Amino acid sequence: MRSRALLAHLLGLLLVVTGCGGGRPDTTVAPAPSATLSPAPPPPAPKPTRVVRPKPPLRALPAKLPAGLKRTTGVRAVALTFDDGPDPAWTPKVLDRLRAAKVSATFCVVGTQVRRHPELVRRIVREGHQLCNHSWNHDLDLARRPAAQIRADLVRTDRAIRAAVPDAKVPFYRQPGGRWTPEVVAVAKQLGMRSLHWTVDPRDWARPTAPAIEKRVHRAARPGAIVLLHDGGGNRAATLAACRRLIADLSGRYGVAQLR
Repeated sequence: MRSRALLAHLLGLLLVVTGCGGGRPDTTVAPAPSATLSPAPPPPAPKPTRVVRPKPPLRALPAKLPAGLKRTTGVRAVALTFDDGPDPAWTPKVLDRLRAAKVSATFCVVGTQVRRHPELVRRIVREGHQLCNHSWNHDLDLARRPAAQIRADLVRTDRAIRAAVPDAKVPFYRQPGGRWTPEVVAVAKQLGMRSLHWTVDPRDWARPTAPAIEKRVHRAARPGAIVLLHDGGGNRAATLAACRRLIADLSGRYGVAQLR
């Protein structure tokens, strides 16, 4: 019996040493699972390069007026010109005043206004007055732009005039602000128009009083003068009020006639 007990004791010790028994916990640490990395997002597609073409530089204005401008009537009588219309508030009143005085004038019309008020263009022609192309939208830098742009502007305005009055004659072109260049004069001539300037500018565009307009015209007028006035571009009450005495003064001194 003692031999058997001793043998069992030795066998137990052997199991403990070799770890085959169930009494000792397994302390082996399992390796941590490797982290799963998501793929990096692709880089953003490059934006298409926008080609920006530089605009051509604006042409410098000449130091003096170029040749080829019509600056006098060529006769003793003076001529009246009205710019920046037709205007629904003032052009009809100016036309009434001219009809009462029995004189004719030249209306330098802006294309955008012609498109809005074609009936006024028809009245201007119907009452015996003359038409003058005054550009599409009174761009003061028009003369400094490339010749192709100048031509397109004048042609567009001419088409608007002829849409209102198909058989209208447009013998003249007037540059906004009087900012002439030889290129403008050349383009107008190619389109069958003479470049119309002026002799007398009472600066009615700055809205002085009617007596001031009358006085400026009276002092500056000479035989053959071309007088610059406005029937569009804003409030022309002073210009309208000045017309009665202004026309009477010019008619008595020199006569008022249509441009030729």
